[in-house]
Amino acid sequence: MPILFPLLAILIWAANTVVSKAAAGVVDPAAISFYRWVIAALALSPFCLPALWRRRSEIRPWFGKLLVLSLLGMVLYQCLAYYAAHSTSATNMGVIGSLLPLLTLLQGALFFGQRPGKQALLGMSLSLFGVLWLLGQGEPLALLRTGINPGDGMMLLGAASYALYGLLIRRWQLPFGPWLNLYLQILLAVLLLVPVALSAESLAVPREGWGMVLFAGIASSLFAAYCWMRGLASLGPERTSVFMNLMPLCTALIAVITLGEPIHGYHLLGGGLILGGVMLAQLKPRARPVLAEEA
Repeated sequence: MPILFPLLAILIWAANTVVSKAAAGVVDPAAISFYRWVIAALALSPFCLPALWRRRSEIRPWFGKLLVLSLLGMVLYQCLAYYAAHSTSATNMGVIGSLLPLLTLLQGALFFGQRPGKQALLGMSLSLFGVLWLLGQGEPLALLRTGINPGDGMMLLGAASYALYGLLIRRWQLPFGPWLNLYLQILLAVLLLVPVALSAESLAVPREGWGMVLFAGIASSLFAAYCWMRGLASLGPERTSVFMNLMPLCTALIAVITLGEPIHGYHLLGGGLILGGVMLAQLKPRARPVLAEEA
């Protein structure tokens, strides 16, 4: 069944959010960020390196755009998530991650003149209130006194960078195909993360941390990407993107089962408002029927 592919991708990404939280006390965030993409690059090299060598002359004109995409989608987004896990819950990370479709709409309007309709604006407003409710733990006005939790702020910034990544990759239409395109960005991410890795307090990975690193490098970076691409090919981008709405629910369930994270009322209400706003913004407005005298 085609719907199994995006569903499996969402489950893996939700699990990876929980893994990011679990890794916070085991592996330095700079180290896991670096090793994740090194492992992904090594796994893809036997399949993608020959194609990269054959098409090496075509890459130079696209190098700058590939660098920007790698920085936004792999370095900033993933690094910030690992650092955010030190000061926020996996549940919060999953709920904030569900803002991606809304942040895409907002940045499309700000940077590319894509004017959202009234329904999208209403959905954005509803989701924004949900975010404020979640970040203020049920007291949005408390944010004026205490500010945003650093981890939640990093997740918001990371989600915004990934939303911009999605906008740019659709606009630029790189001509390398999905796997070579992914491989090129992964190689650049490894290079960009070298200074980050050198800043780590320790690059050592304890025995209990290798499973987390391998899950991030293989399951989340490659297998989930494959499932998502299969979903896009069989269902189309619009139907596939709806599955992103399941991310906070899956993340929260996995976090409760594996980490014992509590679910509070403000999670349910804030998450519900965010998801409701996202779904409202994504729904296409119904076309007004044409009357006979107007035809």
